[in-house]
Amino acid sequence: MSDRLSAPVLEVTREGGVATVRIDRPPANAVDPAVIAEFLAVLPPLVSDPEVRCLVITGTGRFFIAGADIAVMRDLSAANHAEMRRWIDVQRILELAPKPVVAAMNGHALGGGAELSLACDLRILSATASFGFPEIALGLFPGAGGSQRLPRLVGPHLAKRLMIEGSRLTPQRALELGLVDLVVDSDEFDGVVAEEARRLAAKPTAAIGLLKRVVDEGFGLPVEQALAHEEKGVHELIRTDDAAEGLQAFLDKRPPEFTGR
Repeated sequence: MSDRLSAPVLEVTREGGVATVRIDRPPANAVDPAVIAEFLAVLPPLVSDPEVRCLVITGTGRFFIAGADIAVMRDLSAANHAEMRRWIDVQRILELAPKPVVAAMNGHALGGGAELSLACDLRILSATASFGFPEIALGLFPGAGGSQRLPRLVGPHLAKRLMIEGSRLTPQRALELGLVDLVVDSDEFDGVVAEEARRLAAKPTAAIGLLKRVVDEGFGLPVEQALAHEEKGVHELIRTDDAAEGLQAFLDKRPPEFTGR
């Protein structure tokens, strides 16, 4: 077990409507039960804060998140793996957040780090980083969300191939496969992330939150049931301040000023 188990590893900074959560656990920002518990404590207040319009998850150094701490994973007890599996609870918080969430992958995003990114709305990868699911080399498979979210993103056949091969993908290959949305040179990375986060924070985040929910609830359902979820979302949407502002701004021929409410 790491000697940093009791030391905070997450730094939260806020600028305008953007909150950034940065993991700093050298050398590879690996995840263990204490890191998971810290995420579970830090994220809910940010997600529920109406002043936070966009949430950014990023890392420090050469890694975004390298995945699970192998020394901890070596304990194959059911109790230990139940603790580690709470990583999916972290991802679910991000996935259900009623606002845009950015995975700013400043460095290598592997295993649990790649899995976390799949729960985010925008995935930005440094041009010097790799991306992948190498668990198979350890006799494991991506069991913290990856085996389910990856097929939904790229289809079951390609997802199985990527997980069976366990290769580290280059940024360009990850981009080609739709695993990431942007690849950015390292010297421009922070600036691009900041600009993208500001751009998302300026949007009608109330509508974005409802859109995320409607898509997730309707995905895979028969279209009639999916449309019922959509209708419910629309009824909520038209009661928001952002909807009123967007429509009035169009009629006034001026830029809208959204508040996320």
